[in-house]
Amino acid sequence: MKERLWHQSYAAGVPRSLEYKKITISQALTQSAKDFPENTALNYMGKRISYRRLDALVNRFARALMDLGIQPGDKVGVCLPNIPQVIIANLAIFRIGAVCVQNNPLYTERELAYQLNDSDCKLIITLSLLVPRMEKIKSQTQFEKIIACHIHGFLPFPKKQLFPFVKKEMVRKIVPSQDVRVFSDLISKYKPGPMEDKSRWEEMGAILYTGGTTGVSKGVMLSHAHLSSNAQQFASWFPDLKRGAEKLVGNFPVFHAAGFAAIQNLIIYQAWEDIMVPRPDPQINIDIIKKYKPTFLPGVPTIFVGLLAEPVFRKMDLSSIKGFFSGAAPLAEDTIRDLNELTGAMMCEVYGSTEAGPFVTVTPWGGRIKPGTVGVPMPDTDVRIMDLETGETELPLGEHGEIAIKGPQIMMGYYKKEAATAEVLKDGWFYSGDIGCFDEDGYLSITDRKKDMIIAGGYNIYPVEVDGVLFSHPKILEACTVGVKDDYRGETVKAFVVVKKGESLTEQEVIDFCRKNLAAYKIPRIVEFIEELPKSTVGKVLRRKLQEASGQQA
Repeated sequence: MKERLWHQSYAAGVPRSLEYKKITISQALTQSAKDFPENTALNYMGKRISYRRLDALVNRFARALMDLGIQPGDKVGVCLPNIPQVIIANLAIFRIGAVCVQNNPLYTERELAYQLNDSDCKLIITLSLLVPRMEKIKSQTQFEKIIACHIHGFLPFPKKQLFPFVKKEMVRKIVPSQDVRVFSDLISKYKPGPMEDKSRWEEMGAILYTGGTTGVSKGVMLSHAHLSSNAQQFASWFPDLKRGAEKLVGNFPVFHAAGFAAIQNLIIYQAWEDIMVPRPDPQINIDIIKKYKPTFLPGVPTIFVGLLAEPVFRKMDLSSIKGFFSGAAPLAEDTIRDLNELTGAMMCEVYGSTEAGPFVTVTPWGGRIKPGTVGVPMPDTDVRIMDLETGETELPLGEHGEIAIKGPQIMMGYYKKEAATAEVLKDGWFYSGDIGCFDEDGYLSITDRKKDMIIAGGYNIYPVEVDGVLFSHPKILEACTVGVKDDYRGETVKAFVVVKKGESLTEQEVIDFCRKNLAAYKIPRIVEFIEELPKSTVGKVLRRKLQEASGQQA
């Protein structure tokens, strides 16, 4: 790659370009199991699964999937929190040459049915708690079988001791049937011997969903090359960190692009330890730091703000921590400063996009921290700031424009959406829809986001989707959703609602209606009733006007 402005800010030992090992993440697991057989791969509430055992479990589950009729290229839905089964399932799907499709367990029936249909899933792997939900939507979808995973399946202690951490109703007994199988039963039927790895470098390995700027959910197709290349890029960023030597706290959910890449793919490639966190919060992180002495603590800003608000965190032994990763929303300067003063560890802010594998830029490891920026592009990653009118002219240093990205981690395209793909992929460049600029050291600042997107607690929320649910209410004439500032979540969701003449609604009634149709983090927290929505001369709702009118523009 030719010399670019940001290369001057790279840490010593970080290459401008890599010679990529053509090893898929599934193949990397087998290699890690060979190199570090007894090292811990997964640590689930104290239950440690070695790399040798993880590789064997993946082979056993892979054989089960094949016997259930899953063939190379088939799409398999995965709808799980951060428990061992999510890693085992994803790697087994990779290993047989199938495609894993990630789904958020917090999604409603409507949201799940859309994604499972859109991705052509033949089978769904989910929590036992969610089996009734999957059975309810089965007739609306194409999947043929459900595999149920128990949240207590890999606990190191009796099931009853789980209840301080989760609700009893989450531990649901499943009676196997023709359509519903139990993960633990399937695993027990097969021997752990070696098997052919059918994952292929240039073939599709995963579909991860992103809402996109239009609010229409789109499946991002990522090949094994994209997944492995992004893991190798990220690994190269830390030249002093060795394979088999680090422990990461799994605060990012694996079903999310950041978690899929960092809490699964990077860890497997580097043979590090994944301390799994099914439900991240500050207190759970404090307990993990005390018990397991992690070396890296990833998280969204709310995790770090919550930790710093706990007096016990400020007094405890934090000497094991070498660094922090943060993404999804900007970190306050005082949060970065306080973490560094407490630990001496460095905060690496990360910017990316599901369409980009997802990692694009990172704060230089061992380099200068510039609050308000998201670091510099990783090896082999080129970033341009393009004019907002035509998208054809690269802008001078310091000017704000659309961020366009090129590199080995850029997606194949959107599944079954050629027109949408053509809108964002142009001559190998991914046009992100994000607005930003570079400074004189090559550090990137994000000055605006994908059109109208709200980021609350690290989750991407697309207002058009919330608007659509509100429009379906029989008493609502018009509605428009915006993001407003929130001290804890960064942003929260506010809905402006116009009620039909002669009807009446309360704020709580609107929220309760949304609760039936949206994941919890998408539900409006504030509802304001107005006479009419501001519109342009062509009738387009002026969303930004409503943000300004709220007095809390994010």
